[in-house]
Amino acid sequence: MKAAQFYKIYFSIQDYLMILFGTLLYGFGFNAFILSNEIVTGGVSGICALIFFATGGAIPVSVSYFVINVVLLLAALKILGFKFSIKTIFAVFTLTFFLSLIQELTAGMHLLQDQPFMACVLGASFCGSGIGIAFSSNGSTGGTDIIAAIINKYRDITLGRVMMICDMIIITSSYFVLKDWEKVVYGFVTLYVCSFVLDQIVNSARQSVQFFIISKKYQEIGKEINALHRGVTVIDATGLYTGQEQKMMFVLAKKRQSTTIFRIINDIDPTAFVSQSAVIGVYGEGFDHFKLKKSK
Repeated sequence: MKAAQFYKIYFSIQDYLMILFGTLLYGFGFNAFILSNEIVTGGVSGICALIFFATGGAIPVSVSYFVINVVLLLAALKILGFKFSIKTIFAVFTLTFFLSLIQELTAGMHLLQDQPFMACVLGASFCGSGIGIAFSSNGSTGGTDIIAAIINKYRDITLGRVMMICDMIIITSSYFVLKDWEKVVYGFVTLYVCSFVLDQIVNSARQSVQFFIISKKYQEIGKEINALHRGVTVIDATGLYTGQEQKMMFVLAKKRQSTTIFRIINDIDPTAFVSQSAVIGVYGEGFDHFKLKKSK
């Protein structure tokens, strides 16, 4: 198997495993802490919780969650593309499964029932972490995450802020079902914590690094780095001390790919000279996009 195929399969499997882990975290946090304490969070899961409470539990959260997301996924296929949507479909199916499974396992269990504030903080932390991990793996847990991803594609607004704006109406409307303003307040606390955790995880995953690599085997190293879908720019350089002409590679990559790049360099040329540094922002193909309004 060629290196390009290996790394493509490796990162694809890694993304799906991380999405699976993210949906597990979300399913546990939502059922064990939020739903069991009758706290309504935002997003489609919040709407599903309202339906669950309004019908006295006749319509499970997993069922309404799956139905609503089918409509949103059709929009994602058209706007965000197949790559994003196929992983979102995977996340929706796995989250639907975990919501159903964990709800059955936690039936009759009321964690932190006498401490609703701690329940909403812990539940929101699990949910925010789950959504953040899914987003960082080029996927989504569905729901308003899709709406947030669509807006974030064209405007420089953080995912957490978009979701907060979308979800305020859902949480406020929970009063008409639960008739308890205290539950509404806890819902807003859950929303804030979830959005904060989400932004922290997504922003840390988006961090990029740059490499300057000097090696006589620059062509071999460059081809292997290209297999990671990362571009390599070769610059003509001259060593001032030796006076020798040599090639220097300039590479921009995601921080999580750093270990793989170092492994490639070490396998091909352990004597290579490498400089790595963090960058504030990278815009272009394979990284972030410019999110500015076009001048008239």
